Amino acid sequence: MSEPNSSSQTIKEWSVDDRPREKLASKGPQALTDAELLAILINSGTRKLTALDIARLVLGQANGSLSDLGRLSIQEFTRLPGIGEARAITIAAALELGRRRQSADIMTKPKIMQQQDAADILIPLLNDKDHEAFCVLYLNQGNMLIRHEIISVGGLTSTVVDVRKVLKNALLFGAVKMILSHNHPSGNPVPSQADKNITKRLKEAAALMDIQLVDHLIVAAGRVYSVED
Repeated sequence: MSEPNSSSQTIKEWSVDDRPREKLASKGPQALTDAELLAILINSGTRKLTALDIARLVLGQANGSLSDLGRLSIQEFTRLPGIGEARAITIAAALELGRRRQSADIMTKPKIMQQQDAADILIPLLNDKDHEAFCVLYLNQGNMLIRHEIISVGGLTSTVVDVRKVLKNALLFGAVKMILSHNHPSGNPVPSQADKNITKRLKEAAALMDIQLVDHLIVAAGRVYSVED
């Protein structure tokens, strides 16, 4: 069934099958659009806008992308009509729960045999950040993930990596392999010269300790790219 024209009716005037809450209860969450799910979090509308209208405005602010939605700050949410601080916090909390669930699901299968295995761990950790962050996956000889660590965070376009801290952690955790990663908030996957330089430095330093640097991955726009490709 198509969505009703919400500008001419309140949600209470819609068919029961078209109301987001009732629709979820009868048909399950998979039957709802992103806007309808968001409308349930928003809960109620204003004098001029229904909750669904507001949800569409929120999604519009993120160009219809749930990934971009996850990058919006509470302050950015509150600039939209019908979104106060309490609603902004509710939306932010729901998005964070989604990220944590995705991370938790992946962490139950922490063996990294190919690039996609690393991507499944790194994208939830880094993709939604609006600043650069540098993460290391520490592995044992069997490619099992021992631990992941956010080593440093920076500004919108750069972060500083402490080589000694990366290697100190590797020794502390008993790792024999490492996968480096950082995000590009701009969405541009092209590695900078600085990215290539830190990869070379860490590979050479790790080799002196018999630790293998498996790869250095850039997380950008929901995908991963190798610095060395």
